[in-house]
Amino acid sequence: MAKVIMIQGTMSNVGKSLLVGGLCRVLAQDGYKVAPFKSQNMALNSFVTADGLELGRAQAMQAECAKVTPSVYMNPILLKPTNDIGSQVIVNGEVVGNMSAREYFAYKKKLIPDIMAAYNKLSEWADVIVIEGAGSPAEINLKADDIVNMGMAKLVDAPVLLIGDIDRGGVFAQLLGTLELLEPDERQRVKGLIINKFRGDKSLLDSGISMIEERGHVPVIGTVPYARLMIDDEDSLSERLDNMSDSCEAVVSIAVIRLPKISNFTDVAPFENLDGVSVRFVTNPRDIEKADMVIIPGSKSTISDMIWLRESGMEAAIKRFVINNPVVGICGGFQMMGDTIFDPDGVEGDVASVRGLGLLPIKTQMVGMKHRSQTEDCFDDMTGIYEALSGEEFIGYEIHNGTSEIDGDFSHLVERDDEGNIILVQKENIMGTYVHGIFDNGDIAYILAQELAKKKGVSLDKQASDYMSKKEMEYEKLADIVRNNLDMDFIYNLLK
Repeated sequence: MAKVIMIQGTMSNVGKSLLVGGLCRVLAQDGYKVAPFKSQNMALNSFVTADGLELGRAQAMQAECAKVTPSVYMNPILLKPTNDIGSQVIVNGEVVGNMSAREYFAYKKKLIPDIMAAYNKLSEWADVIVIEGAGSPAEINLKADDIVNMGMAKLVDAPVLLIGDIDRGGVFAQLLGTLELLEPDERQRVKGLIINKFRGDKSLLDSGISMIEERGHVPVIGTVPYARLMIDDEDSLSERLDNMSDSCEAVVSIAVIRLPKISNFTDVAPFENLDGVSVRFVTNPRDIEKADMVIIPGSKSTISDMIWLRESGMEAAIKRFVINNPVVGICGGFQMMGDTIFDPDGVEGDVASVRGLGLLPIKTQMVGMKHRSQTEDCFDDMTGIYEALSGEEFIGYEIHNGTSEIDGDFSHLVERDDEGNIILVQKENIMGTYVHGIFDNGDIAYILAQELAKKKGVSLDKQASDYMSKKEMEYEKLADIVRNNLDMDFIYNLLK
């Protein structure tokens, strides 16, 4: 059986996902076969495996860090919020339905066999499994039926490292308060504490560390510095979404519509990795006026987000913008570009249909069966600003409920997969696609950004722009941070 270690946090967004990824890369560098695992994940960013199953994007990132193929066994339960009190429940990569928080709370312990079956599958080949918790283990109102924090640690007898986020303040209260709220047997599982996202002189923490070790009886095994890494984020708590300032050195500005139910916003990450390109997530129509390109990203609730576009004034702003500038829609954003979105069976809610942006002659109908697949193709005979992409190969994946068809005559580019399903449509300044990650491969993002720069009469600096290679460099940087700032001898002793 595989050795196991678990990373838990004092709250959400303390950096668990990245530290798990970094630890996976360090162990892989040291010759171990490593598997990440999160029994239950709540996120709108997801990934599709080669066999068409869905898991959290963070676990796909961690698998890449571990240098292994992402598998649904790494995240057997995925919750995708549909509103403030309910989520779509995905088990073993397949949708089982929508549940309110109360319904899911009563149901989730029935999923323990699925969790253990997935974990045991990973144990068949992995030397080490690195488990990520969710939220905090000290949420005392949820502990009775916990399957993701101490409940999971008990199921597999995992030692726990507890992370606190000093950047958000009160890190000593976070760590000590969490320990105090744990049951005695749970507290015994916590073998080490980690202070994350520190800026400044570490020696200033010495007195606080001594005091918390004395009171909590658990050693602090590392202080990890704050680092800006371009690595896929788990959910909408991502700092990227709050980036509203243009770089003074930016040659090209891209505005991404921050939809209320935005999903898979990591599709724009390849542009964020380019020097001279500014990517901003915007909610105000005025914020797109000076952009060079607008991207309408994916959505977990396409109809309600289309209504928001209309009511917020974004619809009118996008229509003015696209007369002279490019607009790209991805998945839900692509569906919004069409004439009409129908939902007669209430897949997304109570609204049976909504008028789209009318940028493309497309009608979309929501269906209960979600389409999930990995996709590999190339840009055919693109025109206009996109012409330079012609012949470039793209790779990615599809996750969507709706099916779209051209309504009437359309003489512009329509690309379909082997089953006849639309994957990309392009007309003049407008490009819509169902493919997440379409900009990831090779120089695609750089080529398009360079065309945007040329349109302004300027140029981007030539740069190594292969996003996949850049991701690998970021994973190596993350591993260096983990190795240099955590007591790896202590961690290896836990794995004996």
